[in-house]
Amino acid sequence: MAGSYSCTIQLTSSATPLAATGRGALTDLVPNPEIPAVQADRMMGKVCVVTGGGSGIGRAAALKMAAEGAAAVLVAGRREAEIGSTAAACRALGTQALAIPTDVTREGDVARLVDAAIEHFGRLDVAFNNAGFQERRAPIEQQASRVYDDVFDANVRSIFLCLRHQLPVMFARGEGRIVVNASVSGIRNPNLGLALYSASKAAAISMMRSAALEAAPRGVRINAIAPGRVVTDMMQRSGVGDMAAVAAALPLRRMGQPDDIAEAVIWLLSDAASYVVGHVLAADGGFLAS
Repeated sequence: MAGSYSCTIQLTSSATPLAATGRGALTDLVPNPEIPAVQADRMMGKVCVVTGGGSGIGRAAALKMAAEGAAAVLVAGRREAEIGSTAAACRALGTQALAIPTDVTREGDVARLVDAAIEHFGRLDVAFNNAGFQERRAPIEQQASRVYDDVFDANVRSIFLCLRHQLPVMFARGEGRIVVNASVSGIRNPNLGLALYSASKAAAISMMRSAALEAAPRGVRINAIAPGRVVTDMMQRSGVGDMAAVAAALPLRRMGQPDDIAEAVIWLLSDAASYVVGHVLAADGGFLAS
């Protein structure tokens, strides 16, 4: 991930003790009449972290966590205006939210993100390790070595760093849920023009499965989501040409939307998936089945 970056954390909102909010208190939860009605309460009382939360799938997941009763959502990302906007939208849904400037390829940033959850809310229950990077489509001999570094740092190193710092605080409480954002590209190969992205996502899936088996006996469930063709800024930047043609080739005949993936992520993080460990859930409009 090229470019300079300041590691200083700036919180966009002062945190309130969870016991004072009615959401996530360690005692009985108190209904808050200011919170809008929600579809479900699958994240009720949870302290959540979302990386890459400023746009796309990450933003959709953060908003759904807030809408479904999360006590707090920490929105992490490199673009401060975007994560600030997501945090504000979460607060409008009645939850506490902090925007934490974070480059997930830098260990100090990841450590400070987890520390912020503990400092302000006393725990970390849920993590969606979503941040990633996709190169522009080109044959592998045309990809620069720095692009390899950017892709693998964002898609593999970042997962390692997040797990390295999230797991100890979850192990300390004997429970936790983590979802890694993988991709159908890590399952179905070859993927012409995106060899680096596909290889990095396959590596992320492999890491997730090993970590999941290590963590399950200690009360932490780890799974992965594998989005298919989803309309996001990253997909558009990667050089996808005719999206109508891409959509027409899918069994559902439409592209996915960030909300489609967020719904699957929340299910994996919820009690409904309490017996699911080390699984890669494809949300792809039928792509892998076709």
